[in-house]
Parts: sequence; C-alpha cells; structure tokens
Amino acid sequence: MNFVIVESPTKAKTISKFLGKDFKVESSFGHVRDLPKSKMGIDTENNFEPTYVIPTKARKRVNALKKEAAKADEIILASDEDREGEAIAWHLVQALGLEDPKKIKRIVFHEITKPAIEKALENPREIDLNLVDAQQARRILDRLVGYELSPFLWKKMFKGLSAGRVQSVAVRLIVDREREIEKFKPVEFWSVEAELEKTSPEPSSGSAFVAKLVKKDGKLLDKFAVKNKKEADEIVKDLENAEYKVEQVTKKEVKRQPKPPFTTSTLQQASANNLHFSAKQTMMFAQQLYEKGFITYMRTDSVNLSAESLASAQKTIAGKFGKEFSLSEPRKFKTKSKGAQEAHEAVRPSDPAKTPEDLKTKLDEKQFKLYDLIWRRFIACQMQEAIFDSTTVDIATAPLGDSISKWTFRASGSIMKFEGWLKVYPASFTENLLPELNENEMLELEKLLPNQHFTEPPPRYSEATLVKALEEYGIGRPSTYAPTISTIQTRNYIEKNEQRRFIPTETGLMVNDILTEHFPQIVDIGFTAKMEEEFDDIAEGKTKWEPVIKNFYQPFHKNLMEKYDEVEKKHTDEETDEKCEKCGKPMIIKHGRFGKFLACSGFPDCKNAKAIKKESDKIGMKCPKCPPEADKQGDVIKKFTKTKRIFFGCSNWPKCDFASWKNPMEEEGKKEAPDA
Repeated sequence: MNFVIVESPTKAKTISKFLGKDFKVESSFGHVRDLPKSKMGIDTENNFEPTYVIPTKARKRVNALKKEAAKADEIILASDEDREGEAIAWHLVQALGLEDPKKIKRIVFHEITKPAIEKALENPREIDLNLVDAQQARRILDRLVGYELSPFLWKKMFKGLSAGRVQSVAVRLIVDREREIEKFKPVEFWSVEAELEKTSPEPSSGSAFVAKLVKKDGKLLDKFAVKNKKEADEIVKDLENAEYKVEQVTKKEVKRQPKPPFTTSTLQQASANNLHFSAKQTMMFAQQLYEKGFITYMRTDSVNLSAESLASAQKTIAGKFGKEFSLSEPRKFKTKSKGAQEAHEAVRPSDPAKTPEDLKTKLDEKQFKLYDLIWRRFIACQMQEAIFDSTTVDIATAPLGDSISKWTFRASGSIMKFEGWLKVYPASFTENLLPELNENEMLELEKLLPNQHFTEPPPRYSEATLVKALEEYGIGRPSTYAPTISTIQTRNYIEKNEQRRFIPTETGLMVNDILTEHFPQIVDIGFTAKMEEEFDDIAEGKTKWEPVIKNFYQPFHKNLMEKYDEVEKKHTDEETDEKCEKCGKPMIIKHGRFGKFLACSGFPDCKNAKAIKKESDKIGMKCPKCPPEADKQGDVIKKFTKTKRIFFGCSNWPKCDFASWKNPMEEEGKKEAPDA
C-alpha cells in the first residue's frame, strides 16, 4: 500500500479521485510540529538550535498518521511545492519517526489534476533541505524578534503589544504615508477649457466637444502654468474676440496589449480592486479553488505558462469567441518581480476549457467570483490585442482685436476598432468621441470654462496598493503578504476607513515611533528586503542559515539590552473629569492593545474599566432594550469585536446586553417603509 500525505482534507479528497485502490491519501491538517508557545524554543547559545514540539491539537492526527505509515510500503509526501510545504514534509518525517529513506518519496505539482499527479508520481525526489532551512531561518528570526522585542514594548509602553520583523515595516509604510498627508500643503492651479462646436454643416447633437488649453504662442504650458483665478480670468479676457480654427488633426492606430497572467501579488491587487476581497480572503478562496483542482498553485511570483495550458487557451478562445480573437503563436511574459523564486507557473485555471459558467454549481458565490477573475485574466492574456483609432486635434486662436497671444487648445478621442482581449477582460476604458474635423475648419465657441484645482496628497494605502508596495520594496514574499496585512489589523496597529484605505491607530503610531527611534533596523525597508534576499540565498544553497541568524541576532540583542536601561517608560495615561461610579475616584484614559479605554485611578483596589464613548460611534438611536427613562436609556453605538468585525450594542453595557450584527436603524427603516 502507498500512503500519500497532504496538508488539507480537501486536497486529500481531490487527489484520491485520481489514484487507484493501491493508494491511501490522508491529511496532516497543516503543520504537525512548531516552536513551543510557552517559551522561545531557540538555543541562542548553541547555534540557534530550535526545539520543536507537536502541538496538542495535532497529537491525535500524528498518532493516526504513524499507524498508517507503519503499514505502508511507501510513504509519499505531497505537500505544496514551496518553502512552507517543504518544511511540512520534513517535519512529517521527524514527527512520524520515518527512518527508512528508501520508503520515503517527495512529490510536487503545480496543479491538482490527474496528469499532474501521475507525472509527479513518475518523478519523485528527495526533500529539499535548502528550502527547509530557508523556512526554518525565517521562522527562527521572526521568533527571536517577537519574543525579545515584545516584552520591551510591554515594559516601556503597555502590555499586549507585539513587534514583528515584516509586520513592523508594513506599519511603518502606512504611518509614513499618513504623516506625508498631514504635512501636505495643497497648491492651487487652474485649467482653461473651451466648449466648441462645428459651424458647418449645421451644428447638431454630437458635434460639440471640449478642448483643453495646452500652449501659448507655440510653447507648451505645464500643469501649474495658470496659478490663480486672476491669471485664468486674464486668459479668458484675452480670448474674448478670438476665432477658433482647427490647426492640426493627427490620427493613428493604437494597440493595447493585455496584462500578464496573475501572480500572487497581482491576484491580490485585482481581487481587492474588483471584488473588494482582502488579501487574506483572496488567498483563502484561492486555496479552496486549488485544493478542488480548479486552479494552479496560488503562491507564485512567476508569469510562466505551460505549453499545455497555452494550447488549451487557444482552443478555448477560438471556440468561444472566434478565430479572429486567437493568436497564431502564444504570447509569453517575463517575470519582473523583485527576488522572484521557485519556478511555479502563474495562477491560472487548471483546465482553461472550464469556463466560470461551467463551474457555477460547484462553487460558492465568492469562489465563483475569484475563479471568474482568474479565468478571464488568463484567457485575455492569450487573445489578440485591442485596437483603437486615436485622434488628437489642435485648435489654434489667431490674435484678433485686443488679443495679444496665440492660444492652442487640444482635444483627444478614441474609437474602438477591435475588442481583442477586452472582450473577456474589460478595462476601465470609455470611448471619447470627437466629431469629424478637418484642418483649417472654423469652430464656434460655446463657452470658456476656467476651472480651479488643487494638488492632492499621496493617497492612503489600500489592500491592493499595500501589497504592490510590499512586493516592489522586496518586503516578504508571495506567501507572506496576506498574513502580514491581516496580523497588523488584528493587532490594532492599522484599521480601514470608510474608503477602504488603511490608517494607523494611536497604538500603531506609538509602537512605530518607539521602534523607529530605538530599533531602526527592524523597521528599515532596505534592511528587511536584504534579509529576504538572504533567505533566498539559503533556499538556493548559496549560504547556510546559522550565520545569517547570528549576523542579525548579535547586534540586535546587544542593542535591545542597552535600550532596557536607556529608554524611559512612555507615560500614556491621560487625566479626565469623570468619576468612577464604583468608588468615586477619578477615571483615567489608558492605552491597551485595542486602543484607549477608561480605567479607575484606584487600581488595583478598584478594577472598574469601560470603553470610551465616542460621539462618532453613536448611530442616532436609543437602545430598544433599556428602560425608556431618559437618565437610564443608553445609546446604540457601533462596536468592534477583537477581530475588528463591526456590531451594534448598548452604551450601558454590561448593565444592558443588547447587541446586534445588523444596524438597528436600518432594520427600523425597513419596518417603517411603505409597501411597494
């Protein structure tokens, strides 16, 4: 009997379909060994030797796998083909006590399909210890930083704080952007537009268009050429008696190429922009699609595509859209990602012939949306380019009457000639149509439009732009973007505003400032990216993991010990006029992991603590459960769970336990709404 071990039950179920009765497939349910939770588990005096334990929740599963492995002729380790998957395979060998190397086989595949599984079984290999070492180095380094730096933050600020090597850099990006926005001073500038219309033949609907002022006396005007209303008004006055004549018409054919197939990063970005999924949600749904066998492995920074998938794409395109949309030769893309590694394929459908509609009954709503996005992006990248007719028209004014200058306005328009890949993967393209115009043609001015503008600060990061920044700076790798963003939200260092943009919390600002001042390397973008490159070198066998850890840890630990004495505790408590309803002593504002709260100054004798009521949290409704007396009835306020999920509760909690996931104001509105 051949015993196959994978990470998840869904993956086990899918693989079982492709294997015969001689194979038994079981799941390890993820990692079977890890560093202990109760202590650091790393011997810093003995070459950073880690101590691994089998977590309590994994022991029953490990014992079951041991029994099956003892009966097997061959043990086939089929965890994912990346550092994490390789580490799981290595830990399984250790945890199950597999001693005979002849009985152990390691197989890898990019997609869970019958041909891919059969090919992997025909080409087994040994466990790649370089990949294991790279994963182990990252795990050990992150444990050292977290376990040593977090207690420092507790002592110097308040309990419940934590620091992480990659997470702290991500927080810094958001904090730095917020401070850029705070310091930003808008600059005023103006534009002047002309609403023009053909004079011959008769003006008609569709013959009017808008042109923007671009030149004065033949010289291009930059964005800030018109600085204020006075200058804009002077231009308008100068143009009072002007005539408008078409000076130049430029027509050219423009071709637009499709984007490459998805990598982990670009999938997370497109999913955030188009579907409003968080990076964590995107990876969860992608994992489910992969384990069901519908897409290739979702952790990749490669845009490579297999010959089989390219052939299948052309067949699908010709059959579904017509031969005019297919290519005679496949379109190939080059991987540009910084530090690209592990030769996976791009994220694509396992079988391009399976359209989203074909799988609709097999997927839930969110899985379907993500599959639809992946399928369309892949098919689009192998379709013909989109073709447009682009027209640019320059309209000049001749100096007439009191006019002393020659002004040039410009209008641009595009007409789609051939959809190409846009047929399956629409972009944010809107046709801007111009009437047919000829050189030297006279135009009628309808009105001049001076418009005031102000420069805008850099935008706050969204899920998509933060993932893009992490990738561009080389911070983390495809497998770490989603957990990094999720972690810093869970720790209450950042939160999303109503525009789905990240802003730092007070806690995030305070932690960032103390790390930036006293541990600059931990939050240094270049240093963190360099560490990622060293992990890559370990994975490729170019260097050993122990010296990498040692070179980081020794100066880090020395600096930390010095800072314990040097850095004074940051006093974050704030006085208030409010009295404790239990003992009468003043209440003070304290900081905790989840932000500010009110606590009695008589602590520990009096342990009264409560949330701070914010006017912005009120929804304008009294609690429906409280007694209606004015002095007793609480307000319904917006609250948050520890995982930052919004719910609605009474401001008199814990005296009143009213709570609702739905906004009671909206529910009340539904009740009162008249019948349609």
